[in-house]
Amino acid sequence: MRRHAKRAHYRLTPLTPNFGVEVTGIDLDEVTAEHLFPDIRALFEEHSALLFRAQAMTPETHLRLAELFGPLEDRYPEDRKPGEKMQIPTVSNVQEDGTVSGEMDLKTVNLKANFQWHIDSTFLPVPALVNILTAKIVTSTGGATEFASTRAAWAAMPPALKARVEGRGMWHNASQSRKRISEELSKWPMFHKWPPQHWKAVWRNPVNGREALYIASHVFRIDGYDEAESLALLDELVAFCTRPEFVYSHGWSVGDVMLWDQRAVMHRGTPWPFEEPRKLDSTCSSVRDSDGLADMRLDPVEA
Repeated sequence: MRRHAKRAHYRLTPLTPNFGVEVTGIDLDEVTAEHLFPDIRALFEEHSALLFRAQAMTPETHLRLAELFGPLEDRYPEDRKPGEKMQIPTVSNVQEDGTVSGEMDLKTVNLKANFQWHIDSTFLPVPALVNILTAKIVTSTGGATEFASTRAAWAAMPPALKARVEGRGMWHNASQSRKRISEELSKWPMFHKWPPQHWKAVWRNPVNGREALYIASHVFRIDGYDEAESLALLDELVAFCTRPEFVYSHGWSVGDVMLWDQRAVMHRGTPWPFEEPRKLDSTCSSVRDSDGLADMRLDPVEA
């Protein structure tokens, strides 16, 4: 008698009418390439953002789950000693001695740069497919992370606004998003490690054909416009994409895990009491040609 594999049982609850679902009934520690991950990847393609609550996810599980999506994003391999393993990046104001950085410290100012709407890693030669973010230390108030579906927004965008960017490319640089809040911060060498990246303005999902606007606070120029015009148009596009109907705001509890499609979702942090410690672990996986990367590349030489 042939036995059938046991089907996973989980529940989906929409986060908004336009995108995102909460997934209940999956323990991320149990996910493998064959078990549950195919379901998670399908939900990821369909809904763009997934929430898993009350996860006791170990660092090993965090990295293993990220690797199922694609190669781990490793921005600073040269900073490690030979044979030293990559550590999970943190979004945190907690310093090595256990104290918190002051509100006006450049470390905190750098965290505040994340209060701008952005997609991670658009300034890298190979950008991110997914960010898997989990809460380790949360504050008494504030500190929500907000998500905006540029896929839902693009589908609803007025044709006249679409026409101003459709078929064009955008230039991305890490220093640009920092320059918007601090000239001093923008000069840090870490924000000048990579040359400007030139990507199409619209990312077509190769699985379902749905399109999303690919924008971030890292954009400094849009093809066909000068710098001032580019930044004004970027602000207009971001304003449309972050209308309430396209946004989900997540208030963190320890153990929450959010993962989202970096091709189709912007996000930003929000303020918290800066004298309180806050720590989120964040791991990105890099996009591959099968995710649409090859189709997004444009000539890297500036016109």
